[in-house]
Amino acid sequence: MVLLLAVVCGVAVGNVYFPQAVSPLVAEGLHVSADTATLVVTATQFGYAAGIFLLVPLGDRIPCRSLIAALLSLAGLGLLGAGLAPGLVPLVAASALVGVTTVVAPVVAPMAAGLVPEERRGAVTGTLLSGSLGGMLLSRAFGGSLGEWLGWRAPYLTSAAVALLIALVLLRALPKTAAPSRQSYPALVGESLRLLRTEPELRRSGFYQAMLFGAFSALWTGVALLMTGPAYGLGASAVGLLALVNAGTMICTPLAGRQVDRRGPDAVNLAAALAVLAAAAILLFGGAGGAAGLTALAVGSLLLDVAMQSGMIANQVRIFALSDEARSRLNTAYMTCGYLGGSIGSWLGARCYEAFGWPGVCGLVAVLAALALARHLLHVKSRGSGVGGLRGSDS
Repeated sequence: MVLLLAVVCGVAVGNVYFPQAVSPLVAEGLHVSADTATLVVTATQFGYAAGIFLLVPLGDRIPCRSLIAALLSLAGLGLLGAGLAPGLVPLVAASALVGVTTVVAPVVAPMAAGLVPEERRGAVTGTLLSGSLGGMLLSRAFGGSLGEWLGWRAPYLTSAAVALLIALVLLRALPKTAAPSRQSYPALVGESLRLLRTEPELRRSGFYQAMLFGAFSALWTGVALLMTGPAYGLGASAVGLLALVNAGTMICTPLAGRQVDRRGPDAVNLAAALAVLAAAAILLFGGAGGAAGLTALAVGSLLLDVAMQSGMIANQVRIFALSDEARSRLNTAYMTCGYLGGSIGSWLGARCYEAFGWPGVCGLVAVLAALALARHLLHVKSRGSGVGGLRGSDS
């Protein structure tokens, strides 16, 4: 069942990420500038953040089988609308709808955490994130290659068919689960905000994820502009192939989950922030072009991907330990922070590339990682000063 849920996560998450590889084709097909076409990516990610905040709390109120199937069905209809959009404005609107409704992975993660003992949650969370990561990477390769072959609409229409088909399969395959809460919808949404206000460890985890996921999104928005620009002159399929090279991250995330179980979340968070700083330095050489530049892009993006995913495992293990009855609401607050950071990172990545070129994108990645590292060191300092406990982590 964990493997099945990992596949479901990958299919859903892929709907958020294949537009990053397709955006240059959208620019060409709709006769808009490349940086304007990145609004499609930003709208999808902002929609995803909104969907996490508005819909994921329902995982504590509605049986997950019904909720997941309904969300995938609505996402499939949004993808269909995007594939048929006559212009940029309808495409941006449909992309926002896709983002709002394809929030299946944040619903699955709390459900799976409740099905296993606490000492196995790191490994299970790592497996689910491997599925999500597979969706991120394979969807870019799929979107870029299919888009170059059949046009930018083809990835949207194909993804719509896949989402609708899987929704039908899940109605029979997923187990029946009881909803742990009887609270009203407004109370559930309000609870997520209350938890964010009252749980220092939740705020800390959300900040870490916002910074590292912002760096991740900035990279992949900028690298599409770099590789299809004059430095490389490659097509959208090349962006997808670069993402496919990073499939090794799928192997690393379960290992990171085991390290979280063994060493604790804080040690993994520290390593993740340092790794993203190192990745920014390596990625800077990607602006040189040629084989050496491609190698730097492959190595740097792989390191950043592994670091971001490893940090996410650590953060989720930390927050799921806060409450057994409110995991979906905790995950709502946490993932909203993360995807708001990702949306802003994607927008800033496009602006930095436009203003400063590839070095600007790499500088943005380094700044975001440095902010996460500074927050972690502040937490360590407050603990070392004897403040202790949750009060110390609220620094």
